[in-house]
Amino acid sequence: MNYRVLVSDDLAEEGIEILRGFCDVDVKTNLPEDELIAIIGNYDALLVRSGTQVTAEVIAAADALKFIGRAGAGVDNIDLDAATRRGIIVANAPSGNTLAACELTLAMMASLARNIPRANASLKRGEWKRSAFMGVELNEKTLGIVGFGRIGQELARRALAMDMKVIAYDPYINIEKARQLGAEVVSLEELFPIADFITVHTPLVKQTRHLINAKTIATMKDGVRIINCARGGIIDEAALYDAIKGGKVAGAALDVFEEEPPHGSPLLTLEEVVVTPHLGASTVEAQQNVAVSVAKQCIEVLKGGSAKFVVNAPMIPVELQERIEPYATLAGKMGKLLIQLAEGRLKAVDIEYGGKAADFGQNTKYITRIALKGLLDPILQAPVNIVNAEFIARERGIKVSESITSEALGFTSLVTITVTTDTMTETVSGNVTGPNKLRIVKIGDYMTDMTPGGHVVISRHQDVPGVIGRFATTLGRYNINIAGMQVGRNQPGQEAIMVLNVDSEVPVKAMEEIRTFDGVFTAKYAHI
Repeated sequence: MNYRVLVSDDLAEEGIEILRGFCDVDVKTNLPEDELIAIIGNYDALLVRSGTQVTAEVIAAADALKFIGRAGAGVDNIDLDAATRRGIIVANAPSGNTLAACELTLAMMASLARNIPRANASLKRGEWKRSAFMGVELNEKTLGIVGFGRIGQELARRALAMDMKVIAYDPYINIEKARQLGAEVVSLEELFPIADFITVHTPLVKQTRHLINAKTIATMKDGVRIINCARGGIIDEAALYDAIKGGKVAGAALDVFEEEPPHGSPLLTLEEVVVTPHLGASTVEAQQNVAVSVAKQCIEVLKGGSAKFVVNAPMIPVELQERIEPYATLAGKMGKLLIQLAEGRLKAVDIEYGGKAADFGQNTKYITRIALKGLLDPILQAPVNIVNAEFIARERGIKVSESITSEALGFTSLVTITVTTDTMTETVSGNVTGPNKLRIVKIGDYMTDMTPGGHVVISRHQDVPGVIGRFATTLGRYNINIAGMQVGRNQPGQEAIMVLNVDSEVPVKAMEEIRTFDGVFTAKYAHI
């Protein structure tokens, strides 16, 4: 298949060359929205930076789009919900500009501390006012880092090397890693009053919009200096202006703004404010890194694989991928089996992780989405993938829940999926003992030992002589070979379950005949 990729913002040539080795590439920058909408239906992938606004209207017109790549960290110019509903993978390049953003933050902090921009401008005007630009040293000052991800951690290493004290806040912080770096983990309420310099490195989301505002500034140390090289909107610019004018804040260094360009912003009138035009990723090395990263991810997705830095689907840490992938494969097969066993309209799905499977924590989200894909794929015309599985379930009124337990029925690990329809409930449990050792160990109330794959016939029947023989005879008449058989029961003579692995599809007529046997309560054919 000859794939087509549209690059709608300036992208380093190194990334474009990688793409051209795999697919057709069109570079069309500065497109108005209506022109982008008119052509986007012709492309399988779209690569952007911060200039292109990938709106819901653009995505609605993108009939063939499979991938949107952002050459950089932020994705606030992409409508993630709209992309997710359409099953379009959105990925970014969060690590490509890490050092560039870190070094700019350091430069801004030093410029702010030593009044470098003001002194430079003064000297170029022919002035020599050494006493007018008295600064402060960074040595032994306290740096408060709000957001302790890649950039925050790299900044901490460099600040500590300059004998600064580093304190850090992040709701998802790895406390042990922070301590190993030499940073002290604190709350926001603890950070604001003691930091001499405060720098923010968080995404712009609902929880972080105007994180620094009049109320929080009031709790800060007098003479604090504030730096933002992350996202405009994290700081309430009106409140910051008032705080600088009032003397509470000694100065600020801003690379990003609530509106860009910041025409008419009163902050631009203040000598105490150092500004740059969103240069965080503007290094030759960073632009090459992010372009190469999104290009490689784009190719991987178009080949049918997955992107490394997906932002609208659960991410699996690299160190857990080999452990989690077998569970995801098992869950997908269990979901596919369940939807063929259950009858009626699907209302709820509950997935329980037991034993070692419970140790994956939030990473079970990935397994859950694969399970939902297995459940929904056979019954929907629209494509279902790891990106849109939860959205599709929610839009159809299907309640999805996860739970963990220490119980595992005597196994080291256990995944149990229960589906509820408007007429019944069905449950399947499975376990993993190795990369290719996947088993379904329980169906409903019955223990079994089933390989999750191929063609199967599953029956619930009276545990009396002759029933199993009639199954074998009937399948033989239809030239269906039985490859394996598992039988489970709780009490002799009562209801039992039988799982037959067969070598080929079982005709509808054969299943209809089997269901007429005396003692057979249910009999289902499934292809996993």
